Amino acid sequence: MKNWFQDLKKQCINIFMDEQLEKIVLEESSNDFSIYSLFLQADVVVKAVIVVLIFASIWSWTIIFSKMTELKRLSNDSDDFENKFYASDTLQKLTKKLGAHPSHPLESIFFSAVSYFEKIKLTTNLKNAEFKKNFCERIEREMIIVMERELSTLSQNMNFLASVGSTAPFIGLFGTVWGIMNSFTAIGISQNTSLAVVAPGIAEALFATALGLIAAIPAVLAYNKISDRINKFSGRLEIFISEMMIIISKEVFKD
Repeated sequence: MKNWFQDLKKQCINIFMDEQLEKIVLEESSNDFSIYSLFLQADVVVKAVIVVLIFASIWSWTIIFSKMTELKRLSNDSDDFENKFYASDTLQKLTKKLGAHPSHPLESIFFSAVSYFEKIKLTTNLKNAEFKKNFCERIEREMIIVMERELSTLSQNMNFLASVGSTAPFIGLFGTVWGIMNSFTAIGISQNTSLAVVAPGIAEALFATALGLIAAIPAVLAYNKISDRINKFSGRLEIFISEMMIIISKEVFKD
């Protein structure tokens, strides 16, 4: 009877000690769930995923601020140029006002048309009607080429935003799956299903998913916004080309 009582006492003490130990581990774990701690505790693969997502997010924000600043500047410069353009009596006067070095797409298109027009005008006698028509078409093609080159420059790095927006959630999900696999492996090794064993791995895994979404959502929103502004600016350039062609056609066919 005495031995039975001693065994029962030992079992109760062991259960109590296990509960206290688990409580201590849980308290330590709960106090160690900061972002920095989660990164340090993470598996090498999860760490690599986190580093990639942080880099992608930083570079995305760099592109976003750069593009928004550039588009704002181009809009202001284009407004100033159009005011000068409509206030000038002739293309030659406007050319003298602007100087020799274009600073934005509208000026580049303008200078390409004027320089081509002046070069052909000096070397060719514009008397033949068919030649005049072909001449105007060549000037228009020249302006379109310049426009496409400027838009191509303006659209640089947009593919990176699109790639981050589409792939970052999946990269984060990969980190999540890997972290959960490690959690189940830890459960199997320790043969303990307590929250103290499972929680850190799951927290690391979900942190990777959160980073993926943090990187992807701004990239997608910015890509749509910037693409819309570039498309509107492209329409503005096309309208300017049409206006330039009207002026040049009048100049060519006036005789």
